[in-house]
Amino acid sequence: MTMHSAIAGQRRDIAADITAKILSELEQGVLPWRKPWDGARTGLALPRRSNGEPYRGVNVVMLWSAATAKGYRSPYWLTLKQANQFGASVRKGERGELVVYYGRATKERKNDKGDSVEDSFRFLKCYTAFNAEQTEGLDARFFPQPIEQEIMPIAAHEAWYAGLDIPRILTKDIACYIPSRDVIGMPPLAAFDSREDYAATLNHEAVHATGADHRVGRDMSKRFSGHALAAEELVAEIGASILGAHLSLPPEHLHDHASYIGHWMKLLKDDKRALLAAAAQAQSAVDWLLAKSPVSTEYAQVDDAETRETFDVGAVAARRGPPTAALS
Repeated sequence: MTMHSAIAGQRRDIAADITAKILSELEQGVLPWRKPWDGARTGLALPRRSNGEPYRGVNVVMLWSAATAKGYRSPYWLTLKQANQFGASVRKGERGELVVYYGRATKERKNDKGDSVEDSFRFLKCYTAFNAEQTEGLDARFFPQPIEQEIMPIAAHEAWYAGLDIPRILTKDIACYIPSRDVIGMPPLAAFDSREDYAATLNHEAVHATGADHRVGRDMSKRFSGHALAAEELVAEIGASILGAHLSLPPEHLHDHASYIGHWMKLLKDDKRALLAAAAQAQSAVDWLLAKSPVSTEYAQVDDAETRETFDVGAVAARRGPPTAALS
Protein backbone atom coordinates (compact mmCIF):
# COMPACT_ATOMS: atom_id res chain seq x y z
CA MET A 1 0.00 0.00 0.00
CA THR A 2 1.39 3.39 -1.00
CA MET A 3 1.46 6.35 1.36
CA HIS A 4 -1.20 8.04 -0.80
CA SER A 5 -3.58 5.11 -0.65
CA ALA A 6 -3.05 4.71 3.08
CA ILE A 7 -3.98 8.33 3.66
CA ALA A 8 -6.96 8.06 1.34
CA GLY A 9 -8.16 5.01 3.23
CA GLN A 10 -8.09 6.97 6.47
CA ARG A 11 -10.15 9.83 5.09
CA ARG A 12 -13.65 10.09 6.42
CA ASP A 13 -16.35 9.25 3.91
CA ILE A 14 -18.65 12.10 4.90
CA ALA A 15 -21.42 11.26 2.45
CA ALA A 16 -21.45 7.62 3.56
CA ASP A 17 -21.61 8.64 7.24
CA ILE A 18 -24.57 10.96 6.62
CA THR A 19 -26.39 8.37 4.53
CA ALA A 20 -25.86 5.64 7.14
CA LYS A 21 -27.37 7.86 9.85
CA ILE A 22 -30.42 8.77 7.78
CA LEU A 23 -30.93 5.16 6.65
CA SER A 24 -30.93 4.07 10.29
CA GLU A 25 -33.73 6.53 11.03
CA LEU A 26 -35.75 5.61 7.96
CA GLU A 27 -35.55 1.96 8.97
CA GLN A 28 -37.30 2.98 12.19
CA GLY A 29 -39.97 4.88 10.25
CA VAL A 30 -38.58 8.27 11.29
CA LEU A 31 -38.52 11.14 8.77
CA PRO A 32 -35.52 13.20 9.98
CA TRP A 33 -36.36 16.28 7.90
CA ARG A 34 -39.40 17.02 10.02
CA LYS A 35 -38.55 19.89 12.32
CA PRO A 36 -38.42 18.82 15.96
CA TRP A 37 -40.42 21.59 17.57
CA ASP A 38 -43.20 24.00 16.75
CA GLY A 39 -41.71 27.11 15.20
CA ALA A 40 -44.99 28.93 15.62
CA ARG A 41 -44.41 28.84 19.38
CA THR A 42 -40.62 29.24 19.57
CA GLY A 43 -40.26 31.60 16.62
CA LEU A 44 -36.89 30.07 15.66
CA ALA A 45 -37.49 26.66 14.13
CA LEU A 46 -34.52 26.58 11.73
CA PRO A 47 -31.16 25.53 13.17
CA ARG A 48 -28.93 28.58 13.37
CA ARG A 49 -25.27 29.47 13.47
CA SER A 50 -23.83 31.53 16.30
CA ASN A 51 -24.55 34.75 14.37
CA GLY A 52 -28.22 33.82 13.90
CA GLU A 53 -27.87 32.85 10.25
CA PRO A 54 -29.91 29.72 9.43
CA TYR A 55 -28.13 26.57 8.33
CA ARG A 56 -29.04 25.34 4.87
CA GLY A 57 -29.61 22.16 2.88
CA VAL A 58 -28.60 18.84 4.36
CA ASN A 59 -27.35 20.54 7.53
CA VAL A 60 -30.93 21.49 8.38
CA VAL A 61 -31.94 17.83 8.14
CA MET A 62 -29.01 16.58 10.19
CA LEU A 63 -29.32 19.17 12.96
CA TRP A 64 -33.10 18.75 13.17
CA SER A 65 -32.49 15.02 13.51
CA ALA A 66 -29.97 15.53 16.31
CA ALA A 67 -32.25 17.98 18.13
CA THR A 68 -35.09 15.46 17.99
CA ALA A 69 -32.96 12.58 19.23
CA LYS A 70 -31.43 14.53 22.12
CA GLY A 71 -34.29 16.84 23.04
CA TYR A 72 -32.51 20.13 22.36
CA ARG A 73 -34.78 23.17 22.39
CA SER A 74 -32.22 25.79 21.44
CA PRO A 75 -31.85 26.24 17.67
CA TYR A 76 -28.25 27.51 18.01
CA TRP A 77 -25.23 25.40 17.04
CA LEU A 78 -21.63 26.51 17.56
CA THR A 79 -18.13 25.18 17.06
CA LEU A 80 -15.88 24.77 20.09
CA LYS A 81 -13.90 27.83 18.97
CA GLN A 82 -17.05 29.94 18.63
CA ALA A 83 -18.26 28.91 22.08
CA ASN A 84 -14.87 29.93 23.52
CA GLN A 85 -15.05 33.28 21.72
CA PHE A 86 -18.33 33.96 23.53
CA GLY A 87 -16.67 33.18 26.84
CA ALA A 88 -18.35 29.78 27.08
CA SER A 89 -17.19 26.18 27.05
CA VAL A 90 -18.50 22.84 25.89
CA ARG A 91 -19.27 20.51 28.78
CA LYS A 92 -16.86 17.64 29.20
CA GLY A 93 -17.98 14.46 27.48
CA GLU A 94 -20.36 16.15 25.04
CA ARG A 95 -20.29 14.96 21.44
CA GLY A 96 -20.98 17.34 18.60
CA GLU A 97 -22.78 16.91 15.28
CA LEU A 98 -21.46 16.83 11.75
CA VAL A 99 -21.89 19.99 9.67
CA VAL A 100 -20.86 19.83 6.03
CA TYR A 101 -19.90 22.31 3.34
CA TYR A 102 -18.19 22.24 -0.01
CA GLY A 103 -14.64 23.39 -0.48
CA ARG A 104 -13.14 24.21 -3.87
CA ALA A 105 -9.73 23.25 -5.22
CA THR A 106 -7.85 23.05 -8.50
CA LYS A 107 -5.88 20.29 -10.14
CA GLU A 108 -3.36 20.71 -12.93
CA ARG A 109 -3.31 18.36 -15.91
CA LYS A 110 -2.06 18.17 -19.47
CA ASN A 111 -4.54 18.61 -22.29
CA ASP A 112 -4.45 16.89 -25.68
CA LYS A 113 -1.91 19.42 -26.93
CA GLY A 114 0.38 18.88 -23.96
CA ASP A 115 -0.41 22.24 -22.43
CA SER A 116 -0.94 22.59 -18.68
CA VAL A 117 -4.53 23.42 -17.71
CA GLU A 118 -6.24 23.77 -14.36
CA ASP A 119 -9.50 22.01 -13.52
CA SER A 120 -11.52 23.25 -10.56
CA PHE A 121 -13.59 20.86 -8.49
CA ARG A 122 -15.63 20.83 -5.31
CA PHE A 123 -15.09 18.49 -2.42
CA LEU A 124 -17.07 17.77 0.71
CA LYS A 125 -15.66 19.02 4.01
CA CYS A 126 -17.02 18.93 7.53
CA TYR A 127 -16.66 20.33 11.02
CA THR A 128 -18.23 19.63 14.41
CA ALA A 129 -20.92 21.83 15.94
CA PHE A 130 -22.43 21.69 19.42
CA ASN A 131 -25.90 22.73 20.44
CA ALA A 132 -26.05 25.68 22.84
CA GLU A 133 -27.51 23.32 25.46
CA GLN A 134 -24.23 21.36 25.43
CA THR A 135 -22.35 24.42 26.64
CA GLU A 136 -21.93 26.50 29.76
CA GLY A 137 -21.58 30.27 29.91
CA LEU A 138 -23.51 31.39 26.82
CA ASP A 139 -25.77 34.45 26.90
CA ALA A 140 -29.52 34.05 27.29
CA ARG A 141 -30.06 34.93 23.62
CA PHE A 142 -28.86 31.45 22.69
CA PHE A 143 -31.76 29.97 24.66
CA PRO A 144 -34.95 31.58 23.25
CA GLN A 145 -38.00 30.93 25.38
CA PRO A 146 -41.32 29.78 23.89
CA ILE A 147 -43.39 32.74 22.80
CA GLU A 148 -47.05 33.22 22.12
CA GLN A 149 -47.05 33.48 18.36
CA GLU A 150 -50.00 32.42 16.26
CA ILE A 151 -49.61 29.91 13.48
CA MET A 152 -49.71 31.61 10.10
CA PRO A 153 -53.44 31.78 9.27
CA ILE A 154 -54.64 30.19 6.04
CA ALA A 155 -55.54 33.58 4.59
CA ALA A 156 -52.01 34.83 5.24
CA HIS A 157 -50.60 31.70 3.63
CA GLU A 158 -52.84 32.30 0.63
CA ALA A 159 -51.59 35.86 0.39
CA TRP A 160 -48.04 34.52 0.33
CA TYR A 161 -48.89 31.80 -2.20
CA ALA A 162 -50.57 34.32 -4.53
CA GLY A 163 -47.18 35.98 -4.99
CA LEU A 164 -45.75 32.82 -6.56
CA ASP A 165 -47.90 33.06 -9.73
CA ILE A 166 -48.28 29.28 -9.86
CA PRO A 167 -51.73 28.37 -11.24
CA ARG A 168 -53.99 26.17 -9.12
CA ILE A 169 -57.06 24.12 -9.99
CA LEU A 170 -59.58 22.24 -7.91
CA THR A 171 -59.33 18.44 -7.77
CA LYS A 172 -61.65 15.98 -6.13
CA ASP A 173 -59.42 13.99 -3.79
CA ILE A 174 -55.77 14.27 -4.79
CA ALA A 175 -53.13 16.95 -4.32
CA CYS A 176 -50.59 17.06 -7.12
CA TYR A 177 -48.46 19.13 -9.46
CA ILE A 178 -49.18 18.48 -13.16
CA PRO A 179 -46.01 19.30 -15.16
CA SER A 180 -47.70 19.07 -18.58
CA ARG A 181 -50.13 21.85 -17.59
CA ASP A 182 -47.89 23.59 -15.08
CA VAL A 183 -50.66 23.72 -12.49
CA ILE A 184 -51.10 22.54 -8.92
CA GLY A 185 -54.23 20.53 -8.19
CA MET A 186 -55.65 20.80 -4.67
CA PRO A 187 -58.77 19.26 -3.08
CA PRO A 188 -61.10 21.66 -1.22
CA LEU A 189 -60.09 22.83 2.22
CA ALA A 190 -62.89 20.76 3.75
CA ALA A 191 -61.09 17.59 2.63
CA PHE A 192 -58.19 18.28 5.02
CA ASP A 193 -58.01 17.63 8.74
CA SER A 194 -56.96 21.23 9.35
CA ARG A 195 -56.07 24.43 7.55
CA GLU A 196 -52.46 23.86 8.49
CA ASP A 197 -52.55 20.48 6.69
CA TYR A 198 -53.86 22.26 3.60
CA ALA A 199 -51.04 24.82 3.73
CA ALA A 200 -48.37 22.14 4.29
CA THR A 201 -49.69 20.14 1.35
CA LEU A 202 -49.74 23.22 -0.88
CA ASN A 203 -46.13 23.94 0.12
CA HIS A 204 -45.16 20.41 -0.91
CA GLU A 205 -46.74 20.85 -4.33
CA ALA A 206 -45.19 24.30 -4.72
CA VAL A 207 -41.74 22.74 -4.27
CA HIS A 208 -42.61 20.25 -7.04
CA ALA A 209 -43.63 23.18 -9.25
CA THR A 210 -40.19 24.79 -8.94
CA GLY A 211 -38.90 21.93 -11.09
CA ALA A 212 -40.33 23.64 -14.18
CA ASP A 213 -37.67 25.01 -16.53
CA HIS A 214 -38.87 28.61 -16.17
CA ARG A 215 -38.47 28.41 -12.41
CA VAL A 216 -35.54 26.57 -10.80
CA GLY A 217 -35.45 23.83 -13.43
CA ARG A 218 -34.92 20.31 -12.06
CA ASP A 219 -34.83 16.89 -13.70
CA MET A 220 -33.95 14.16 -11.22
CA SER A 221 -34.04 11.49 -13.95
CA LYS A 222 -30.72 12.74 -15.32
CA ARG A 223 -28.92 11.47 -12.25
CA PHE A 224 -31.23 8.94 -10.64
CA SER A 225 -32.95 7.36 -13.68
CA GLY A 226 -35.05 4.55 -12.14
CA HIS A 227 -35.22 6.37 -8.80
CA ALA A 228 -36.25 9.72 -10.30
CA LEU A 229 -39.74 9.79 -8.75
CA ALA A 230 -38.48 8.86 -5.28
CA ALA A 231 -35.73 11.48 -5.58
CA GLU A 232 -38.20 14.17 -6.62
CA GLU A 233 -40.51 13.29 -3.73
CA LEU A 234 -37.55 13.50 -1.38
CA VAL A 235 -36.80 17.00 -2.69
CA ALA A 236 -40.43 18.02 -2.13
CA GLU A 237 -40.55 16.51 1.39
CA ILE A 238 -37.38 18.23 2.56
CA GLY A 239 -38.25 21.47 0.77
CA ALA A 240 -41.74 21.64 2.26
CA SER A 241 -40.35 21.10 5.76
CA ILE A 242 -37.80 23.90 5.40
CA LEU A 243 -40.38 26.17 3.77
CA GLY A 244 -42.85 25.46 6.57
CA ALA A 245 -40.28 26.58 9.11
CA HIS A 246 -39.84 29.89 7.25
CA LEU A 247 -43.62 30.37 7.14
CA SER A 248 -44.23 29.59 10.84
CA LEU A 249 -46.31 26.51 10.18
CA PRO A 250 -46.56 23.68 12.72
CA PRO A 251 -44.44 20.52 12.23
CA GLU A 252 -47.06 18.52 10.35
CA HIS A 253 -46.70 16.86 6.99
CA LEU A 254 -48.37 14.68 4.41
CA HIS A 255 -49.26 11.42 6.10
CA ASP A 256 -49.40 9.29 2.95
CA HIS A 257 -45.85 10.14 1.97
CA ALA A 258 -44.55 7.73 4.59
CA SER A 259 -45.21 5.13 1.90
CA TYR A 260 -42.12 6.43 0.09
CA ILE A 261 -39.78 5.36 2.89
CA GLY A 262 -38.92 2.06 1.21
CA HIS A 263 -38.18 3.83 -2.07
CA TRP A 264 -36.03 6.43 -0.33
CA MET A 265 -34.06 3.71 1.45
CA LYS A 266 -33.36 2.02 -1.88
CA LEU A 267 -32.31 5.35 -3.37
CA LEU A 268 -29.90 6.12 -0.53
CA LYS A 269 -28.44 2.63 -0.56
CA ASP A 270 -27.75 2.88 -4.29
CA ASP A 271 -26.27 6.39 -4.13
CA LYS A 272 -24.59 7.61 -0.95
CA ARG A 273 -24.77 11.22 -2.17
CA ALA A 274 -28.48 11.13 -3.01
CA LEU A 275 -29.54 12.82 0.24
CA LEU A 276 -27.03 15.62 -0.19
CA ALA A 277 -28.19 16.15 -3.77
CA ALA A 278 -31.89 16.12 -2.80
CA ALA A 279 -31.35 18.49 0.14
CA ALA A 280 -29.39 20.90 -2.08
CA GLN A 281 -32.18 20.85 -4.66
CA ALA A 282 -34.76 21.36 -1.89
CA GLN A 283 -32.86 24.39 -0.62
CA SER A 284 -32.70 25.84 -4.14
CA ALA A 285 -36.46 25.37 -4.46
CA VAL A 286 -37.12 27.12 -1.14
CA ASP A 287 -34.76 29.95 -2.10
CA TRP A 288 -36.72 30.49 -5.33
CA LEU A 289 -40.11 30.42 -3.59
CA LEU A 290 -39.08 32.89 -0.89
CA ALA A 291 -37.39 35.18 -3.42
CA LYS A 292 -40.48 35.14 -5.63
CA SER A 293 -42.83 35.79 -2.71
CA PRO A 294 -40.93 37.09 0.34
CA VAL A 295 -42.46 36.46 3.75
CA SER A 296 -43.98 39.68 5.05
CA THR A 297 -44.92 40.61 8.60
CA GLU A 298 -48.05 42.13 7.07
CA TYR A 299 -49.36 38.59 6.49
CA ALA A 300 -49.87 38.28 10.24
CA GLN A 301 -52.53 40.99 9.99
CA VAL A 302 -54.60 39.13 7.38
CA ASP A 303 -57.90 37.94 8.81
CA ASP A 304 -59.02 34.43 7.89
CA ALA A 305 -62.63 35.61 7.88
CA GLU A 306 -61.87 37.95 4.98
CA THR A 307 -61.09 35.07 2.63
CA ARG A 308 -62.93 32.18 4.25
CA GLU A 309 -65.44 31.98 1.43
CA THR A 310 -62.61 31.39 -1.01
CA PHE A 311 -61.92 27.97 0.48
CA ASP A 312 -65.30 26.80 1.72
CA VAL A 313 -66.45 23.74 -0.25
CA GLY A 314 -63.53 24.20 -2.61
CA ALA A 315 -63.91 27.41 -4.52
CA VAL A 316 -60.15 27.45 -5.14
CA ALA A 317 -60.69 27.39 -8.90
CA ALA A 318 -63.47 27.04 -11.39
CA ARG A 319 -61.93 24.29 -13.50
CA ARG A 320 -61.60 20.61 -12.79
CA GLY A 321 -59.32 18.22 -14.59
CA PRO A 322 -57.90 14.72 -14.22
CA PRO A 323 -54.43 14.97 -12.64
CA THR A 324 -52.67 12.71 -15.14
CA ALA A 325 -48.89 12.43 -15.17
CA ALA A 326 -48.78 14.32 -11.90
CA LEU A 327 -46.39 14.56 -8.96
CA SER A 328 -48.11 14.16 -5.61
